[in-house]
Amino acid sequence: MLDDILRERSKKLENISASGQNPYPARVKRTHGIAECLSHFWLLSLFRRPVAIAGRVTALRKQGGLIFADVRDRGGSIQVLLKKDELNNFSFFEDNLDIGDFLEAGGILIKTRRGEKSVKAREARIIVKSLQPLPSSWYGIKDVEERFRKRYLDMLLNKEVDEKLRERSEIIKALRDFLAGEGFMEVETPVFQPIPGGAKARPFVTHHNALDEDFYLRIAPELYLKRLLVAGWEKIYELGKVFRNEGIDRDHNPEFTMLELYWAYQDYNGLMDFTEKMLKSFKLEALSFEDKLPRITYAEAFKKYAKKDSSKLNNDELDEVFKKEVRPKIKEPTFVIDHPKVISPLAKSKEDNHELAERFQLIVNGMEIVNGFSELNDPIDQRKRMEEQEKRFRAGDEEESRFDAEFIEALGYGMPPAAGLGIGIDRLVAIATGTHAIKEIIIFPTLHAKKK
Repeated sequence: MLDDILRERSKKLENISASGQNPYPARVKRTHGIAECLSHFWLLSLFRRPVAIAGRVTALRKQGGLIFADVRDRGGSIQVLLKKDELNNFSFFEDNLDIGDFLEAGGILIKTRRGEKSVKAREARIIVKSLQPLPSSWYGIKDVEERFRKRYLDMLLNKEVDEKLRERSEIIKALRDFLAGEGFMEVETPVFQPIPGGAKARPFVTHHNALDEDFYLRIAPELYLKRLLVAGWEKIYELGKVFRNEGIDRDHNPEFTMLELYWAYQDYNGLMDFTEKMLKSFKLEALSFEDKLPRITYAEAFKKYAKKDSSKLNNDELDEVFKKEVRPKIKEPTFVIDHPKVISPLAKSKEDNHELAERFQLIVNGMEIVNGFSELNDPIDQRKRMEEQEKRFRAGDEEESRFDAEFIEALGYGMPPAAGLGIGIDRLVAIATGTHAIKEIIIFPTLHAKKK
């Protein structure tokens, strides 16, 4: 059946070429977007102003000497009316136009007898011949990965997916606009790094042929951004991809989008206030709150949700219990603060308790959205912590950060007191759109190779 359709469409492609028309022209005579035609319909139709629209045919009905085609562009959908007695090449469209093709139509705007706003075409042209038929059934498809593999169809045929991915773009724009208004400068740091650092994660390794050296795809931009604080830049951020060689689940994708921000002469308390201000500026219903967000210490969260004393657990147990027994139970937006220093190697110790770090996590619906610190800027303390991390790495912990001598040297020149945070953009958008898994709001998530 499919083979027959493909052969038929290929034949129609030949027909278009044989008629002397280019089935894939470079230029299109579009004067109006469909949204503009609909919003100014009354005036355009009253004065019979000519319009030319272009878009994909999503529905097609043929009735004797009439063809009704629903045409859609990014702004909306409108009906195009092709009449046999007004088009010299009517039979051409009757024989060769299919759902999925892109159609250019020029004419005037009218309302049909049924009150349908339409473009009554005086001329028309197929500007893209679709060789693959659009699926007749897409919703509820059993092979979920097929949706992600053919994301272009998922966005084309599933309005909810399309709207969520558009909202992702709006949230990112809002982030950039807010930060620009607060005086932050966007910067770019290397994706290829000779030493992976800035987070506890197993990196991806690649090889540079010209240099004949291995590099790592960054697991975080942190150590490079802090070099910019040493350079005298006071309010900076980077929004881009980071890569962690880890599993795929509701909260994780090996390639994800992160915003990291650093603010000189600020601490983690001020950064929590700043985070609240930022979230309020987005006006997202899922992240709305009236006054201040609740703050609970790491130790208190363990007692409340896991019924355990965090001081009696080792490093690995702390992380596992928090991820499995504490974090999933925190539903409303909440700051978890003052983590053990041993699991916060880049954070400054609290002055009144050196076993704790000036660190916060914003947890929403069981997911970490923001992770922030008063940044460690003591080069001697940082060296000791990195040496301990290097020992654990050499003992077999592939997720442990490495010793970065160049970063320690940079700290030696003096980095101002500062606070920094990271925001998982995919998780933020998932929460904002009420999406159950981040894979749904990543346009092209990581997938297994399709079996042949």
